[in-house]
Amino acid sequence: MKLVLALLSIPLAAGLWWTPDQEGRRAFERGEFARAAEAFEDPLWEGAAWYRAGEFERAAAAFARRDVPEAHYDRANALVFLGRYDDAIESYDRALARRPGWKEAEENRALAAARRDALDFEGGDMTGGELGADEIVFDDGKKGTGESVEVAGGDALSDDEIQALWLRRVRSSPADFLQRKFALQASREEDR
Repeated sequence: MKLVLALLSIPLAAGLWWTPDQEGRRAFERGEFARAAEAFEDPLWEGAAWYRAGEFERAAAAFARRDVPEAHYDRANALVFLGRYDDAIESYDRALARRPGWKEAEENRALAAARRDALDFEGGDMTGGELGADEIVFDDGKKGTGESVEVAGGDALSDDEIQALWLRRVRSSPADFLQRKFALQASREEDR
């Protein structure tokens, strides 16, 4: 009888021996992103969880604790969401310095620069860095089209061209959030 009770208690006690990152991963997989971020010790996972929770300032801070290309790239994506385009471009540059030729980083950098340039009037980015996302929707079931996107240098892109670029790059990554934000901003500008 004691053996049966001991065996039944093993799954309950197993949770007591999980590392913080294992706890964070479980919460992340359940969609409990803020709880996951609080549990993670790994800055990349913590940043990803804060990003998914819509806490872009916290995500950027978590990614800043690592000096690897992926951290700089993800930090830049979070900064774009905050409307901090110059900081985002600098972070994309750091990612590209450590991983030259990274297509997604080059494309996102070009889009961030185009967005910054398109909003070059008093107030800068129309949000003052204060506008957060109205709603964040994750569609992990969608797959990218695999379509290649080229951004030519020199000419500024219109808002429609920027939106079209983002819509062609649908992926389950931080880039998805940038796409949604730009599309939302473009639709709000059309409604005015």
